[in-house]
Amino acid sequence: MKPHTVFLARLLGVFTLISVLWLMLDKQATVSMIPVLLSDRLVMIVLAFVSLGAGLAIVLAHNIWSNGLLPLLVTIVGWILMIRGLLLLFLTNQQLTNIFAALQVGNLFYVYLTVPLLLGAALTYLGFNTRLESRK
Repeated sequence: MKPHTVFLARLLGVFTLISVLWLMLDKQATVSMIPVLLSDRLVMIVLAFVSLGAGLAIVLAHNIWSNGLLPLLVTIVGWILMIRGLLLLFLTNQQLTNIFAALQVGNLFYVYLTVPLLLGAALTYLGFNTRLESRK
Protein backbone atom coordinates (compact mmCIF):
# COMPACT_ATOMS: atom_id res chain seq x y z
CA MET A 1 0.00 0.00 0.00
CA LYS A 2 1.25 3.48 -0.79
CA PRO A 3 2.57 5.42 2.22
CA HIS A 4 0.28 8.41 1.68
CA THR A 5 -2.79 6.14 1.65
CA VAL A 6 -1.78 4.56 4.94
CA PHE A 7 -0.95 7.95 6.47
CA LEU A 8 -4.30 9.44 5.42
CA ALA A 9 -6.17 6.37 6.67
CA ARG A 10 -4.49 6.62 10.06
CA LEU A 11 -4.99 10.38 10.31
CA LEU A 12 -8.62 10.35 9.21
CA GLY A 13 -9.43 7.23 11.21
CA VAL A 14 -8.02 8.39 14.54
CA PHE A 15 -9.38 11.93 14.04
CA THR A 16 -12.85 10.57 13.26
CA LEU A 17 -12.85 8.18 16.20
CA ILE A 18 -11.79 10.89 18.65
CA SER A 19 -14.33 13.36 17.26
CA VAL A 20 -17.26 10.92 17.29
CA LEU A 21 -16.48 9.62 20.77
CA TRP A 22 -16.28 13.20 22.06
CA LEU A 23 -19.64 14.00 20.48
CA MET A 24 -21.21 10.85 21.95
CA LEU A 25 -20.03 11.62 25.47
CA ASP A 26 -22.32 14.62 25.79
CA LYS A 27 -25.30 14.27 23.47
CA GLN A 28 -27.27 17.13 25.01
CA ALA A 29 -24.44 19.66 24.71
CA THR A 30 -23.70 18.54 21.15
CA VAL A 31 -27.32 18.71 19.99
CA SER A 32 -27.86 22.12 21.62
CA MET A 33 -24.59 23.46 20.18
CA ILE A 34 -25.47 22.73 16.55
CA PRO A 35 -28.26 25.34 16.14
CA VAL A 36 -26.00 27.96 17.73
CA LEU A 37 -23.24 27.15 15.24
CA LEU A 38 -25.69 27.10 12.32
CA SER A 39 -26.90 30.59 13.19
CA ASP A 40 -23.39 32.09 13.09
CA ARG A 41 -22.45 32.71 9.42
CA LEU A 42 -18.80 33.47 10.21
CA VAL A 43 -18.38 30.17 12.04
CA MET A 44 -20.04 28.32 9.15
CA ILE A 45 -17.70 29.98 6.64
CA VAL A 46 -14.65 28.99 8.70
CA LEU A 47 -15.93 25.41 8.99
CA ALA A 48 -16.70 25.41 5.26
CA PHE A 49 -13.18 26.48 4.30
CA VAL A 50 -11.55 23.97 6.66
CA SER A 51 -13.70 21.14 5.30
CA LEU A 52 -13.31 22.28 1.69
CA GLY A 53 -9.53 22.63 2.04
CA ALA A 54 -9.10 19.22 3.66
CA GLY A 55 -11.40 17.60 1.11
CA LEU A 56 -9.69 19.21 -1.85
CA ALA A 57 -6.27 18.20 -0.54
CA ILE A 58 -7.35 14.57 -0.29
CA VAL A 59 -9.19 14.55 -3.63
CA LEU A 60 -6.29 16.17 -5.49
CA ALA A 61 -3.61 14.00 -3.88
CA HIS A 62 -5.53 10.77 -3.44
CA ASN A 63 -8.39 10.29 -5.92
CA ILE A 64 -7.96 6.50 -6.05
CA TRP A 65 -11.08 4.46 -6.79
CA SER A 66 -9.41 1.05 -7.07
CA ASN A 67 -6.70 -1.08 -5.42
CA GLY A 68 -8.77 -2.19 -2.44
CA LEU A 69 -10.97 -0.96 0.36
CA LEU A 70 -8.47 1.33 2.11
CA PRO A 71 -7.72 3.66 -0.84
CA LEU A 72 -11.43 3.72 -1.66
CA LEU A 73 -12.43 4.76 1.88
CA VAL A 74 -9.80 7.51 1.97
CA THR A 75 -11.01 8.84 -1.39
CA ILE A 76 -14.67 8.76 -0.31
CA VAL A 77 -13.85 10.69 2.87
CA GLY A 78 -12.05 13.30 0.77
CA TRP A 79 -15.07 13.73 -1.50
CA ILE A 80 -17.45 13.90 1.49
CA LEU A 81 -15.32 16.61 3.11
CA MET A 82 -15.16 18.59 -0.13
CA ILE A 83 -18.92 18.36 -0.75
CA ARG A 84 -19.68 19.25 2.89
CA GLY A 85 -17.43 22.29 2.59
CA LEU A 86 -19.24 23.42 -0.56
CA LEU A 87 -22.65 22.93 1.06
CA LEU A 88 -21.65 24.86 4.18
CA LEU A 89 -20.27 27.64 2.00
CA PHE A 90 -23.16 28.03 -0.42
CA LEU A 91 -26.24 27.16 1.64
CA THR A 92 -27.74 29.91 3.80
CA ASN A 93 -27.95 29.62 7.56
CA GLN A 94 -31.71 29.12 7.26
CA GLN A 95 -31.29 26.32 4.73
CA LEU A 96 -28.76 24.60 6.99
CA THR A 97 -31.09 25.02 9.98
CA ASN A 98 -33.98 23.53 7.98
CA ILE A 99 -31.84 20.54 6.97
CA PHE A 100 -30.81 20.02 10.61
CA ALA A 101 -34.46 20.11 11.70
CA ALA A 102 -35.58 17.77 8.92
CA LEU A 103 -32.90 15.22 9.80
CA GLN A 104 -34.15 15.09 13.42
CA VAL A 105 -30.61 14.95 14.71
CA GLY A 106 -31.77 15.13 18.32
CA ASN A 107 -33.91 12.01 17.93
CA LEU A 108 -31.54 10.05 15.69
CA PHE A 109 -28.28 11.30 17.20
CA TYR A 110 -26.62 7.93 17.78
CA VAL A 111 -27.88 6.53 14.47
CA TYR A 112 -26.16 9.37 12.59
CA LEU A 113 -22.94 8.89 14.54
CA THR A 114 -22.83 5.16 13.81
CA VAL A 115 -21.63 5.68 10.22
CA PRO A 116 -18.64 7.91 11.06
CA LEU A 117 -17.83 5.71 14.06
CA LEU A 118 -17.67 2.60 11.85
CA LEU A 119 -15.79 4.50 9.13
CA GLY A 120 -13.26 5.81 11.66
CA ALA A 121 -12.82 2.34 13.14
CA ALA A 122 -12.32 0.80 9.68
CA LEU A 123 -9.82 3.46 8.61
CA THR A 124 -7.90 3.16 11.87
CA TYR A 125 -7.83 -0.63 11.80
CA LEU A 126 -6.89 -0.89 8.13
CA GLY A 127 -4.42 1.99 8.35
CA PHE A 128 -2.48 0.45 11.22
CA ASN A 129 -2.68 -3.10 9.87
CA THR A 130 -1.60 -2.50 6.29
CA ARG A 131 1.92 -3.06 5.05
CA LEU A 132 3.57 -0.18 3.27
CA GLU A 133 4.93 -0.55 -0.25
CA SER A 134 8.68 -0.64 -0.31
CA ARG A 135 10.16 2.44 -1.97
CA LYS A 136 12.53 1.77 -4.84
